[in-house]
Amino acid sequence: MILSLIIPCYNEEKSIPLFFERTERVRLQLKVDFEYWFIDDGSQDQTLSYLKRLNKQHEYVHYLSFSRNFGKEAAMFAGLQVSTGDFVTILDADLQDPPEVLIEMVEKIGLENVDCVAARRMNRVGEAYLTSLGSKAFYFLMNKMSRTPVVDGVRDFRLMRRQMVDSILSLTESSRFSKGLFTWVGFSTEYVSYPNEQRVSGSTKWKFGNKIRYAMDGLINFSEIPLNFVTYSGLLMVLMTILAIIVLVIRQLFFHHSVSGWTSMVVILLFCFGFTWLTLGVIGKYISTVFLEVKKRPIYIIKEKK
Repeated sequence: MILSLIIPCYNEEKSIPLFFERTERVRLQLKVDFEYWFIDDGSQDQTLSYLKRLNKQHEYVHYLSFSRNFGKEAAMFAGLQVSTGDFVTILDADLQDPPEVLIEMVEKIGLENVDCVAARRMNRVGEAYLTSLGSKAFYFLMNKMSRTPVVDGVRDFRLMRRQMVDSILSLTESSRFSKGLFTWVGFSTEYVSYPNEQRVSGSTKWKFGNKIRYAMDGLINFSEIPLNFVTYSGLLMVLMTILAIIVLVIRQLFFHHSVSGWTSMVVILLFCFGFTWLTLGVIGKYISTVFLEVKKRPIYIIKEKK
């Protein structure tokens, strides 16, 4: 049995030594063969240099380095492509995904004969209030608007059988939202929970803007409800406008009572213009997603691999 570990890295020179030390202890406890795949996502620090040293010291440690920063989604996809293990797991190098949880995952996937064991946080202790609130709102909207439910608090950290990994690799779309893809391919999944862990060093690479784009990608890729909303809302506004015109004509013809008031008219016009721009924005997001897909650019470019 070979267990492939995929570790996306972006400026994690201080975290990787601690991560590797803890993960090696887990390897000795599990007594299975590990295959490490560190994916250097265009790091600007000494991450790649340290990975090269690990590669020279341990024959089961491999690395792959991108030509620039392509993002975590690209790094995870690259790791899945190069992995060869019977089982595959994805972990963050910053130790927010405790390697020790792998022990429980391996036991669970064997005893319960499931295809995947995913990790989820049981709380958000230590997380900024607005970040926590935004995450809860995203999962709520995702589960209400999409036919592909995503469990609140679920991580990319999971243990998968090879059959599930191959199914995910068959989905070659450029705009990737892996948490949705993991659910979309099906396969039986169980969950293990653990308290929220803080980074062992450095600061998060996920800024507010990145999180907003990530949430938008998830909703656009797995739900057509935003399009349906603007369509039906636009239809409702047209019907209300026709009704209002009929009422105004009747009042003018039969009661000789014209409607006056620039304020109300300006407010209505501003509302209509605002809704029009919202509609164009939603449609534009879907079109941009299609535009990126039809260009068929590679999801990542490899600069170095060993």
